[in-house]
Amino acid sequence: MRAIMPRLLPVALLLGLLHSVVLGQTVAPPPATETPTVAAPAADSPHRPRIGLVLSGGGARGISHVGVLKVLEQQHIPIDVIAGTSMGAIIGGLYASGMKADQIEAELRAIHWDKVFSSRVNREELSQRRKEQDFELSTAIELGWRDGEFRAPQGAVSSRGLDALLRRFTLPALSITDFDHLPIPFRAVATDMETGQPVILDHGDLATALRSSMSVPGVFPATEVGGRVLGDGGLVNNVPVDVARAMGADIVIVVNIGTPLAGRETLNSVIGLTAQMINILTEQNVRHSLDSLAPQDILIQPQLGKLTSGDFDKVPELIAIGEQSARAIGERLATLATTPERYAQWQLATQAPSLPPTRLNSVAFSGTTVTNPGRLMPQLESHAGEPFDPAKAERDTRYLAASGDYVQTDYHLVQSAEGDGLLFTLEDKPWGPTYLNAGLDLSTDFSGNSAFNVKLALNRHWLTPNGTEWRSLVQIGEVPRLFTELYHPLQWHLGLSNDWFVSGWTDGERRTLSVYERNGGDKIGELRRSQFRVGLDLGQPWANLGELRMGAVFQAARSVPLLAGSDQTVANTAETWQEIGLRTRLVVDQLDYANFPQRGYRVESEALLGTRHQQDSSTLAWLDSQATGAASWGRQTLTLHGEVKVANTHSPSSVGRYALGGFQQLSGYQPGQVSGNAMVFGRLNWYMRLAETPVFARGFFVGASMEAGDAWLNYHDMRLNGLRYGGSIYLGADTGLGPMYLGLTWAPRGTAGLALVIGRP
Repeated sequence: MRAIMPRLLPVALLLGLLHSVVLGQTVAPPPATETPTVAAPAADSPHRPRIGLVLSGGGARGISHVGVLKVLEQQHIPIDVIAGTSMGAIIGGLYASGMKADQIEAELRAIHWDKVFSSRVNREELSQRRKEQDFELSTAIELGWRDGEFRAPQGAVSSRGLDALLRRFTLPALSITDFDHLPIPFRAVATDMETGQPVILDHGDLATALRSSMSVPGVFPATEVGGRVLGDGGLVNNVPVDVARAMGADIVIVVNIGTPLAGRETLNSVIGLTAQMINILTEQNVRHSLDSLAPQDILIQPQLGKLTSGDFDKVPELIAIGEQSARAIGERLATLATTPERYAQWQLATQAPSLPPTRLNSVAFSGTTVTNPGRLMPQLESHAGEPFDPAKAERDTRYLAASGDYVQTDYHLVQSAEGDGLLFTLEDKPWGPTYLNAGLDLSTDFSGNSAFNVKLALNRHWLTPNGTEWRSLVQIGEVPRLFTELYHPLQWHLGLSNDWFVSGWTDGERRTLSVYERNGGDKIGELRRSQFRVGLDLGQPWANLGELRMGAVFQAARSVPLLAGSDQTVANTAETWQEIGLRTRLVVDQLDYANFPQRGYRVESEALLGTRHQQDSSTLAWLDSQATGAASWGRQTLTLHGEVKVANTHSPSSVGRYALGGFQQLSGYQPGQVSGNAMVFGRLNWYMRLAETPVFARGFFVGASMEAGDAWLNYHDMRLNGLRYGGSIYLGADTGLGPMYLGLTWAPRGTAGLALVIGRP
């Protein structure tokens, strides 16, 4: 997560809006470096001044506000009103709701910030159908087709994790809709993205208000409250001193942590210049606010140095700096302190209200116009007639988000005459329910052997209220392919699942195969193989654990020789055959990432029993099984992958049903150089994630692999002794188009080489 906010902001913010909103304000001179000390009335007198706390926005830098709050508590300084913007609104709103500084600090330290701002649900929580799509093709780049036009996501970073956090933190204040009735009166500042005017949020749902104040345009999706589209309040009033005064504050304590202007070294690119322009415009409204401070007001400006708005992994350091900055003016703050007895009374009066036990009268959905979430009701953990459990409700929101159809999933407790109900609010993806993804497969050994394929996937969700889906994949290039599937949930209440499905699918492709000497030697021929398959499956999803399919499949194939050797190993005439049978396929997938996984496992097994028709008929049976496991310590990861594939029949033209060769598929051999009707393969892979986080990829990796395997024409000849070996050393990246590798390959019985691969090896 380091520096994610400053990298994304320059690309996406609406500069025209910023210019019209901010540039028109009067630019005030910078405030004085020192504020004169003015004695305030005795803090424990009947005429104690009303103290307002103003917390500015600034992304992760706003975590330093917690350090300031800790010092205010240590010095027994009661706060009467709070106004905040963006991250300042979040910290201030939590404090106003009754959370104390130590509680906020403990929660912030426990958060995995990379998951909070992740644009995807944890892969382990996806249904197997979504996992299979992720395994075939990266879903990092997703477009949509809606109302006759292509659409793209509105935000670069998902707010789903932040929404869930704010909902959980503000649960004790769930029934408070007037922010004057919070333990400490509170205001959050947002921006009306249509008019460019500031919006002071003083009532409604507290979690929504906090999230609205931090709706950075182009980074987080905007919120809609009261018919207005709201964005980050820092665009118009990053230090809302005037808001605190309007709440009746006699003295304001202002904590300004805004991002300072960057140095010359960052101004050598369009992104750097754009970021600097945004900072300049934002600083203008900050200066205007700071210039309004009176002599009795107190300004705290933590010296955060090079810490950025994206440094959410620096929580301890940011809080410590906030404490240091407040202690540096301890004498001034002491003039606002009250007695320990009066402060204890204030703490008691401002503690968080308790959330009474609630039994749910109903569970319902709102907000969606495209989907039918009621179909998913049986899979939820929250049910009418049961006690409300926030942990269950939060897991249910993640389950709903895992469908891939919503940009936001949230929950609310709704009070009515009939009782309390749980309402899940869902916001449809504006670019759905027809989704488009693109991918790329490219490989070259820089010696004339290369392949290139472009993949385009179309997924149409919710063709029927039952959740029928149509999924298609078109591949253009070295291996033309067309796949399409119609998937229909049945909602049968049988066995382990109540969401059985039926699936009809077709798959056709054409590829050119090289034929090598049986011992994996020289190339002796070449042929083109075309095949077409059609199947009908009955399946059972096992929640997010895996999936079982059983069905019938028919395959027709044709092999045409392109280059035949003189020894007749490769047939000189075209060959055609058909296969028909019953198959069973089981997949259990708990990998955390499809590419460069860091933990988890995946097991896949498929078996078929049927008949093969060529010149005569014969019994056909085959079993394909493979498994992958991953474990990590720190940035180091080990994965172990194994495959066993066995068929009881010979394939035509002496080209086996299974093949090995290529990068990490028996490195040091050409793709397809080792083939047969029985195969064994294993790979031990080590990689380390590099510290630098790329802009358009999940991470950079350096790694190495050791591989062993072989293939035999007849499964009776399978032996573990005499296996072939290979290995690689590589640099890798998990990009939006798929994994990318640049590596050195070598095999004792093969060759050494250089490989560039984009796509799954």
